[in-house]
Amino acid sequence: MTIEKVRGNTYIIDTGMTYIPFYKINDREIILLDSGWVSEGKGIEDILTEYDLKIAGIINSHAHPDHIGNNSAFKEKYNCVIAMSKDEAFLCSSLINLKTYYNTQTNTLTDVKKHYGYMVCETDVIIADEQTSVYLCGVLFKIFHTPGHSSSQICIITPDNVAYLGDSLITREVMESSKVPYSFVLKEDLVSKKKLHELHCHNYIIAHKGVVSDISELIEENIIFYKNKAEKVYQLIEGDMTMEDIMKSVIINFNIKVDSIYKYDMVFRMLRCYVEYLYEEGKITLATSHGFLKYSKF
Repeated sequence: MTIEKVRGNTYIIDTGMTYIPFYKINDREIILLDSGWVSEGKGIEDILTEYDLKIAGIINSHAHPDHIGNNSAFKEKYNCVIAMSKDEAFLCSSLINLKTYYNTQTNTLTDVKKHYGYMVCETDVIIADEQTSVYLCGVLFKIFHTPGHSSSQICIITPDNVAYLGDSLITREVMESSKVPYSFVLKEDLVSKKKLHELHCHNYIIAHKGVVSDISELIEENIIFYKNKAEKVYQLIEGDMTMEDIMKSVIINFNIKVDSIYKYDMVFRMLRCYVEYLYEEGKITLATSHGFLKYSKF
């Protein structure tokens, strides 16, 4: 892992898999913007120790495993303050609430605890939907709401006018390698991506993994990319198909390896947003047939 300066007191930790930004309050204390995968925790701690840095606070962009994986561990070690948007804070406040999100036929409460239990954490500062800024550890951060990828994802703008976009955008490199990029509600996600044109910052940090000075073209490329993925799913719907029929066709045609119940659940959640988007856009219809829910093209 390495630490790289972006601008002023805004830095990133390059974990190899992600960029985790932080803001230096002073020579010793920092505020993390997300806490990374749980598997990255020790590496993050090691590099912070190397630079004699201590986590005073964490602001999370959203409550996905690669963004809040070390919240609880860092809170226990550093006694840091955690800020998160309202819905995301509710989601990770208990195992039961996590199950409302990971609520598929493959996830019992026991499974949720096994695979996602580390995500449960206590949030100290709740960021409301209408809130446009938050003070944490005496530092003012601007908040830009971008729901869609998750229920209430936020972008965080440091005092250096550097915007951390979380997963509201993906890089061109990720677009090239991604078979079914995730969105919770794709229709809202596309609206939020378009809304990013309103930002005018010096730099933009993308979690997986980019630091750029202009996002205007990337915004439109993202919108086209996600819509094209939805169109490819649409083209695979033939006659009346159940969700599992569609998923089987997507797995084969997108060449996705599903070798565990955990991977099945992940692909199912990724695919569902595209099918729901096609339904909301009026491109497919949903009806019961012989006791089964089936989708078909209009």
